[in-house]
Amino acid sequence: MPVPALPSTSPRPLISAPVTYSPRDRLVRPGRRDPWLLAGALFVAYTAVSLFRYRHMASRSWDLGIFEQAIRAYAHLRVPVADLKGPGSDILGDHFSPVTALLAPVYRVFPSPVTLLVAQAALFAVSAVPVTRAAGALLGRRRGLALGLAYGLSWGLQRAVDFDFHEICFAVPLIAWSLEAVLAGRWRRALCWALPLVLVKEDLGMTLAAIAVVVAIRARRTSPRTAWSALGVAVLGVAATVVTLTLVIPAFNTTGAYGYWDKVGGSGGDPFDGFDTKLRTLAWLLIPTSGLLALRSPLLLVALPTVGWRFVSSDSSYWGTDWHYSAVLMPVVTLALADALTVVGSSPRPRLRSYAHHAPTAVVAAALALTTTLPMSALSEPDAYGKPAGVKAVERLLARIPDGASVEANIGPISRLTSRCRVFWVGNTRGIAPDFIAVDNNRKWLSDAEEYAKQLHPRATYTVEDSTHGYVLMKRETPDVTGGP
Repeated sequence: MPVPALPSTSPRPLISAPVTYSPRDRLVRPGRRDPWLLAGALFVAYTAVSLFRYRHMASRSWDLGIFEQAIRAYAHLRVPVADLKGPGSDILGDHFSPVTALLAPVYRVFPSPVTLLVAQAALFAVSAVPVTRAAGALLGRRRGLALGLAYGLSWGLQRAVDFDFHEICFAVPLIAWSLEAVLAGRWRRALCWALPLVLVKEDLGMTLAAIAVVVAIRARRTSPRTAWSALGVAVLGVAATVVTLTLVIPAFNTTGAYGYWDKVGGSGGDPFDGFDTKLRTLAWLLIPTSGLLALRSPLLLVALPTVGWRFVSSDSSYWGTDWHYSAVLMPVVTLALADALTVVGSSPRPRLRSYAHHAPTAVVAAALALTTTLPMSALSEPDAYGKPAGVKAVERLLARIPDGASVEANIGPISRLTSRCRVFWVGNTRGIAPDFIAVDNNRKWLSDAEEYAKQLHPRATYTVEDSTHGYVLMKRETPDVTGGP
């Protein structure tokens, strides 16, 4: 929409009216190479951060192992069993993420957890393309590139990259491309990009519904029929979530139920629990990423489902800024800012126009400043580029486990074993006495390794094979007489 001419006595606007392109041209004109060059640089940075953590055996969760087990099964055309969740546990009975099967062909050629980390880095990096392109179409090349860089360095993406691997890496580019289409007025494309979200994770059907509602709001005047169709897609998204939670996941789960109800409000937790943490998270979501200007765009509605289920949860790990939970919100907030700037930049209030004019510079400066305390800061540390001697010693220890053996392990050894062994979570083998027990004991939680093994498997005998740098390897000396599966 053209900006009304200001009286001659008014100050000159600091942001000119956005250039008007045709729907097709708006997606390709400003700086066609810039988004891809930025994505390439981010891919290198994300990959480096992920591999630094992997090479240092610094995993913070078992998720990389769980997903590798499932994708390894897909790669060999088997049911996606993740034994780390319990022997024979179908991953589709835990979270509904069949989209991870797309990595199976690549994993079949490169069977390693590194394959998952590199694929995740690529998916996160390519999401910067639609974000940068949409921002450039609305604000011009330089401001668009600034917002793209701020997005690529955003704390939500850096935290997700630092969290090994998770299925939401597929959701981030889908959301980014969908919202780019929304901003360009390509309603059908926006909905088509959002529809696969129901195959990424069970809660993302609600995000699909939110995107469809935004499409309906934007299209209601120019295309009422499209608006009604979008509302139909919104209903479909809600229905997909309900069906997945109540029918699909329970059908694959041995308990016949969805295992996370107790974490998502099901245990009677008070929504005001951790209220200070939740407020800080909201501040992190809105202030350094958009200077609160994202609140002026209806695109921010897309963030409500994710923020909502996290904050009503009784599990405090969902409330803060750690882990990967905020990654799907980063493209939403960044593009909401770009959308808001097209309106605020033509405001009759000089201070607001000035604020909008400097917002892209401010958010990229904030992202760069925060990066000094975020995972990408490791790129400036020389020690990150080498493999510690202790890690090499631990790898030699774990290499003594033959391929195909069954192993009971905690977080430390998992990433070195799931590509070639059957790995169980320590204490959750459900009667199976594995061939080996490998544990990270750097925190000194284990005082007598063989006695601990006896507690786990009373009818089997384990002896310490070797230990190094806090890792202990035990081997079963007697046959498995437990009668386990």
